[in-house]
Amino acid sequence: MNANSVTWAASRGHRGMAGWARSSGPLPEVAGNTGGTPKRMSTTQPAPAARRKDPARPERIARAAIAVVAERGVDKLTHRAVAAQAGVPLGSTTYYFATLDDLLASALRQAAADDVAHLREWAQGLNGDLAVALTDLVLHYLGPARAQTAVEHQLYIAALHKPALHGASQEWDSALAELFASLVDPATGRALSVVFCGLLLQGIVRESVPSRDEIEMIFRRVLPRPAES
Repeated sequence: MNANSVTWAASRGHRGMAGWARSSGPLPEVAGNTGGTPKRMSTTQPAPAARRKDPARPERIARAAIAVVAERGVDKLTHRAVAAQAGVPLGSTTYYFATLDDLLASALRQAAADDVAHLREWAQGLNGDLAVALTDLVLHYLGPARAQTAVEHQLYIAALHKPALHGASQEWDSALAELFASLVDPATGRALSVVFCGLLLQGIVRESVPSRDEIEMIFRRVLPRPAES
């Protein structure tokens, strides 16, 4: 793993559950924002001061939802559990995200935004053999960042049974394909995205991780061969 990979890996792989609940920062445009549709306030009653003064609260709640899913699973996600994790009143979670599907969609969009942001950072520092760099990336996701990779896939796969999440999952797919296409060409970028996601899904389900040689061979089959001089 090159020096850039080490720096990037340190920023992604060691945040832990608390990082999902408390880290902050603007979301990448490609993944959309995490806010659900707020309940309408009475025209005669002003919004509570805490809501007016805490514009970062929707993101905080979304990160708390990711932490709850990581610790308990999608089926155990509740507004009450998220409120406790985020350290906000229960009413705040239902104000910003009225239903559990709204809450889950916010977590999925936040996870996607974080993932795409880190991958963009990784891509900016690329140099040398792309197949080797992609292999390092997969091994990082399945090694130091395995817990984070697992919760991201829990959220993504939840869209299988929840139509309300289809839009967020498709946005994530498109963002990854676009990012990989920026490294090669659109068709190869789409293929890399599919292979990358497939390797991660298999890797978190299986007890053993594919070998470095196996992963690198797969990427070399997908990437165009260098032109012969």
